Formats: sequence, structure tokens, C-alpha cells
Amino acid sequence: MKNIFSREVKIALTAITAVVLLYLLISFMKGVNIFKATNTYYVEFADIQGLAVSNAVYAGGYPVGIVRTIEYDYDRKDRVIVGIELDKEMQVPVGTRAELESSLMGGITMHLILGPNPAKHISRGDTISGGIHQGALAQAEALIPTVASIAPKLDTIMANIAQLTGDPALQQTLHNFAATSLYLRSASQQLDAVMAQNVPQMMARLQSASKNLETLSGNLAQVDVQKTLDEVNGTLADVKQFSSQLRDMSTDLSNKLNATDNSLGLLMNSRDLYDNLNASAENLNRTIQSGDTLLTDLKQHPGRYVHFSIFGRKNK
Repeated sequence: MKNIFSREVKIALTAITAVVLLYLLISFMKGVNIFKATNTYYVEFADIQGLAVSNAVYAGGYPVGIVRTIEYDYDRKDRVIVGIELDKEMQVPVGTRAELESSLMGGITMHLILGPNPAKHISRGDTISGGIHQGALAQAEALIPTVASIAPKLDTIMANIAQLTGDPALQQTLHNFAATSLYLRSASQQLDAVMAQNVPQMMARLQSASKNLETLSGNLAQVDVQKTLDEVNGTLADVKQFSSQLRDMSTDLSNKLNATDNSLGLLMNSRDLYDNLNASAENLNRTIQSGDTLLTDLKQHPGRYVHFSIFGRKNK
């Protein structure tokens, strides 16, 4: 059988196979999986900090793609456009941004900070914003100017502190504080002793009072409250009836005093009776005044007016 492939065709096929294998090898070494479907997105940076093609792209610490292209924007001259290829299953939410972080070994990695709404995604080929991750070193560098401005003030503060600690008044204050602390410690010990001595007695008294209170509560529980209330209600009813009778008597007395159909009413309301009594009192007063001589004579010679004898009357 005649060979259908000539020597030149075999050499050509071998060269093509070698080129394909070399491409696959280079892609594999760059981390590119040419057999896996990907989506391309673009990230806009002002400074890429030495980012290189084929650097990995992470999301949540997991590699989800690689950097495919880096192009400088010569028109604007203030941004760099980085093309990244992400796994096809990777959906980029709206609001996602990218950050470049420097590792301790000097490499640059890109991290995707995913947006808050996973239900809305950006389309393939869209551009997202990027920036530099402000790590501990970057934050420390940002604080250097502030620390430099504070340094003179710190020197002044330290000088004031040194002057304050060297003041004899502060030493005396610390000495007084130490003495006060010793006094408080002694007082605390005495208080502990008093508490240890008196608290048990107080607790015993409280327990006794609690037992007495429990006994009193038991006695109160045995009292027929309803019967007592009935008796109290009966007493109140009697008092109410007596008060009503007293009020009726007062009303009746007041009516009789104001009426003129009875002796008491006539005595209280008759003007003529009052005038007669007043005139009688005046006549009696005049009679008493004029009868002073008669009374005097009666006292001096009672025998002239009163005759009393056991054996009968004797004529004079």
C-alpha cells in the first residue's frame, strides 16, 4: 500500500501539533483553562500598582478568574483599563468594585468586593471601578503626617508630666492617699468584725420576727372576717339610727323653742313675759336695797319677829 502522506505533510502536521501543545502549555502555566467557558469584564484603575497579566482574581478569597489584558488609556492619561476573565458561573452583582492588595512577597492580587444585591447582575463586557486596598501599612503611612504634627505637642505634654510628677505637692498628695488607704483598710476590717458579730444576731431576730408574723398570719386566717364585718355593720347601723333619733330630737326641740303654743316657746319668744320678769327683777332689787334696815334689825332683834318656845308662847 502506497503511503498517502508525504514527508512534507508529516513535517507540517508535526509542527502544527507542537505549536498547539506549546500554546496549551503556556496557557496552563499562566493559569488559563482554555477548555472552560469564561466571561470578560473590565476594571478601571487610576494606578494598578504593578499588576500583571495572568494574575489571579479572587472573590471572597477564592480564585474566580485571571487578568487577561492591561491597557493604558492614552486619551485620558489618568486611568488603566484591566480586562479580566471570570468563570461563566460567576455572576457579578451591581455595585461590585475591585481592590488591588500587595502581598508580603511583593505580588499584587485583585479582589472583587461584591455588591449588596445578588439578584441584580451587570452584563458581560461592562466596566466596574477599582482602587487600592487600604491595608494596615497604607493606613500607617496615611497617619505619618498626623503623627509628625502631634510629635511637638507630645514633647510638651511629656515635659508637663515630668514637671507635675516632680512637684512636692503631688508627693504629699500620694502620701496622704496612702494614709487614707490604710485607714480605709482598717475601717473595713473593723466593719467586717462588727458584721461578723452582729449580723448573725440580726438574722436570728429576723427569723424570730418572721415566725411571729407567720403565727399572727395564721391567727388572722382563723378569724371569721365575715362575722366581724357583720357585727361592725350592725354597730354602724345602730349608730346611724341613734344619730337619726338625736337629729329628730334636736329638730323637735328647735321647733318647740320657736313655737308659741307651749310654755317653753312662750318663755323663749314672749316679749311681754321678758318685760314683766325684768320689771319684777328691778322691783325686787329696789325692795332689797330699801330693806337693808329691816334685815339689820332682824339680825339684831330676831325675837321681835320670830317667837319660838318649847313651853308655848309668852306674851310680851
